[in-house]
Amino acid sequence: MAKGRGFGRGGSKGVVMLEAEEGGASERGDGNCCIAWDCEGAHLISSNSHSTLFFHSWPASSSPGPLRRLAHHRSAITGLAFSPSGSSLASCSLDHSVKLFSYPGGEFQSNVTRFTLPIRSVAFSITGSMLAAAGEDDGIKLISTIDSSIVRVFKGHNAPVVSLSFDPNNEYLASAGSDGTIMCWSLSSGKRVHTLYHAAPNTDLNSSCRNEVAWHPKGDVLAVPGRKNGVDVVMYDRDTGEKVFSLKGGHSATVGFLAWSFNGKYIATSAGDNQVILWDVDNRQDIDSQKFESQICSLAWKPNGNALAVMDADGKFGVWEPIVPAHMALPNDTSTQPSAIDREELLRFSDDDDLAVSEDEDKTLTSDRERSASPDIFSRSRKQKDTEEFGSLKKSSVSKKSDSQPQNKQMASSVASLPTMQKAFQPGSTQPDGGIRHFLNYNLVGSVTSCQNEGLSHVEVEFHDTGRGFRVPAMTDYFGFTMAAMNETGSVFASPRKGEKSPSTVLYRPFSSWASNSEWSMRLPAEEEARAVAVGLGWVAATTSLNHLRVYSEAGLQMAVLSLQGPVVTMTGHQEVLAVATHAAVPFPCGQQVIHCMVLNLAAHTKVIEGWLPLSPGSQLTWLGFSEAGLLSFYDSKGLLRVHTSQYGGSWLPVFSASKEAKNEDESLWMVGLTDTQVMCVACKFPDKQPQVSPKPVLSIFNLSLPLVHSDLGAEDLENEFLLKSWQLAQITDEAVRVNDEDEHEEEILKLEATLDRCILRLIAAACKGDKLMKAVELTKKLSLDKSWKGAIKLVSAMKLPALAERLSTMYEEKITHEASQEQELVVQSALTGQVRNTAIDASLNTEGFRPSATMKHGPAPDVQRIKSSLSNGHVLSHKQKVPSIGERCEEASKSSLSNDHVLPQKQRVPSTEKRGEGPTKSSTTGTFAEDNGTHLEDKATLNVAQEEEPFQRSSNPFAKSASNPFAKPPVATDSHTGGVSLLESLKRMRDTELDLKGKVARSNKAVRHS
Repeated sequence: MAKGRGFGRGGSKGVVMLEAEEGGASERGDGNCCIAWDCEGAHLISSNSHSTLFFHSWPASSSPGPLRRLAHHRSAITGLAFSPSGSSLASCSLDHSVKLFSYPGGEFQSNVTRFTLPIRSVAFSITGSMLAAAGEDDGIKLISTIDSSIVRVFKGHNAPVVSLSFDPNNEYLASAGSDGTIMCWSLSSGKRVHTLYHAAPNTDLNSSCRNEVAWHPKGDVLAVPGRKNGVDVVMYDRDTGEKVFSLKGGHSATVGFLAWSFNGKYIATSAGDNQVILWDVDNRQDIDSQKFESQICSLAWKPNGNALAVMDADGKFGVWEPIVPAHMALPNDTSTQPSAIDREELLRFSDDDDLAVSEDEDKTLTSDRERSASPDIFSRSRKQKDTEEFGSLKKSSVSKKSDSQPQNKQMASSVASLPTMQKAFQPGSTQPDGGIRHFLNYNLVGSVTSCQNEGLSHVEVEFHDTGRGFRVPAMTDYFGFTMAAMNETGSVFASPRKGEKSPSTVLYRPFSSWASNSEWSMRLPAEEEARAVAVGLGWVAATTSLNHLRVYSEAGLQMAVLSLQGPVVTMTGHQEVLAVATHAAVPFPCGQQVIHCMVLNLAAHTKVIEGWLPLSPGSQLTWLGFSEAGLLSFYDSKGLLRVHTSQYGGSWLPVFSASKEAKNEDESLWMVGLTDTQVMCVACKFPDKQPQVSPKPVLSIFNLSLPLVHSDLGAEDLENEFLLKSWQLAQITDEAVRVNDEDEHEEEILKLEATLDRCILRLIAAACKGDKLMKAVELTKKLSLDKSWKGAIKLVSAMKLPALAERLSTMYEEKITHEASQEQELVVQSALTGQVRNTAIDASLNTEGFRPSATMKHGPAPDVQRIKSSLSNGHVLSHKQKVPSIGERCEEASKSSLSNDHVLPQKQRVPSTEKRGEGPTKSSTTGTFAEDNGTHLEDKATLNVAQEEEPFQRSSNPFAKSASNPFAKPPVATDSHTGGVSLLESLKRMRDTELDLKGKVARSNKAVRHS
């Protein structure tokens, strides 16, 4: 990078000059160069003789060149001006236009105005509501920054206007012409108040000098370059327009540019002698100077430091730091800001006020008084160097000042450096844009915008879906709302407390209602102030400075007042649930906030989630919200998005990283919301970290991505998709189980399973290509559908891996056998449970293959032992085979029992109720059982499926004692130690496992449907 150097007086360090643009032209420019600090003093904005604006970081980074370039003008830029809030930047150019840019984003906002001739100067008013521009046209335009309308046009100059300056009291506008005439205009009446003919030098528009004028920070005097030789700066009174005093003897040429320090104690001037001089205005003496290779044509004081930025006519810039000696007041110290006129009275008051001081302080003050009484000691002689007396006095002053500091200075600085708790914020809100427009809320539904206009403001609500049937009218804001939240049904607003007569207010405004006057508001107590608001399905909530959570109904009924665990950080809502984040403790030394979060179901009056937010180290919470599926999510200042999952006992998944998705280091992503698979953000360019209202933000859509490490498969995208789909499938399955309605989610589950299987098949192919056969086997086990298993077998066969194909085929057969065995076992157990309890088999089993036949009404139960034996011998029916009905199995078991003479003796037959003397009654087919002593058992709690006309025959009862029926109750005489189990005990066990059987049946049905 090309460099130059300024040369300091005596032993002072020179200023290093840098090229504004890497590889810029080295020839002398035309002097149309400007430089300015932003309001925070972090960046410099400059323009050379071309049509480009440059953004520089300071201190300058190691990488050459500026951070950003703005090339919207077609000719050289002649003036720069920042709005008082620092959010807007105005520039004027020889291309006859004034353009407005957002800051720090640098986005072009509008062409504020156009002239017929080149423009030479531009300036913002102290409130930022007006912008003045002038040049070679006849007239000075006063423009409203709200709607770019021309408020006034001041006419009176007979030469081009080269400088403009607004009065700090917002009453006057000073202008300087190239002929040296100074005029002062009244902003309220538009009339000319003062005219100073030929007060400044007569300058040429093509030269590097310009008659810069500037008001004192208190507005009592106007500084004007001196016209006569030896007179550098002349101060004119605000009210009378008369000369007050002048600064002289510093420059050898006429002054063209000047700039006041923020406290008004110093003024810096540059002239055609290539010098920059620092003046002590109180003593009317120059303090220090710097000599440069070219004339300095722009000066800018750093807002928060002891530095002065300079730019020469060749387009090089530098920073003079430190500029004010250490023993003097800093240029940005406004605590003792003096008046430029009544300085002698202020000095006398200071002497009288410091009577009661310590001995050391008295010596220091005496030394200061002596230096004030002898200004020649500090005066810089143009013919001599600094005297040794000046150096000794300076060292003495610095030493005594440091000795008078408190001993606990280090302790105080260490306490001040501790991280503090972050302030409460509203999700989706932005800071005011130049004090004019900003978002109160911006989410996936729409936006709520606040617009300031001359002390009043109005609120606009817009939906992203322009196809909605109605439009919400704008609302005049009489409360001064600073936060808002909206959903599909309404919006809620809150204002801060503005004194006892203006308490904090919460207002709810529904978008549509069948009743008139459905809007309502609540005024909080005088000592309470709203911190955050949220709205959901039928409820409105607000958190306050007293750590209260106030819940209201949609109609304004006060539903609950809850106490929070700590100061609120933020709050958000979705449907019936409300999430509140509060401070749990002081931050960690690294700056990481300790935040507790809880989720309440306001409809059920329950607490759903409670715990700490796992923020990134050293980060703060910047966004809290819910996904479209209702999953709690948060976004921190490190750019990491986490989503809460019910898996692993309620954990957080890092599903998105802004640093990974951003195009470069200068881009940041502002969170808006997320769906099940995507994240919606607004991309903001450095150093802007939030979107501007105008132009409308453009959403950038990113896919969810887990922070996976590089694997040996070389398929990170597939692995990421596999994990995310598995997580989504588990979430939906858990939700289906929770609501006990699998049919409602069946189609969605099947789609996810099919998508997941396709991803797994691609991973299997990658594993086979990388010769990772064990991973291929593990991945195959994750497949859900039968056709996916067959596809995996075909895939590995096509890749000429016969051993793996054979292993997968064996695994598939074992899987089918195992599932069929479980299915048949569940069928048998369900049938037995239905016979014992005399209830119908579950409707989910009544498919065509499992529907009971008519013989089941009168026939016996199935032969369990034979079925189990068949299963153990591998006789398993495939899913495509028709399964015999239970009635057919019962008939077959009965015939087998009769053929093997498995008939009980005559004495064990159960007599009918008619023979026992109880009269002819109808008994259930499952209501009588045989015992060795003839005892008759009857389950009166069961329902009859069929009625018997004849007594039930023992020969067709498989529950009688026989070798083929292990469920028959053994004789009473059987010893208890022989291991026999009674039928009643079997029934009891079967009742105990009824819930488990229902769960297994549901899973079996699910497997059948999927196959």
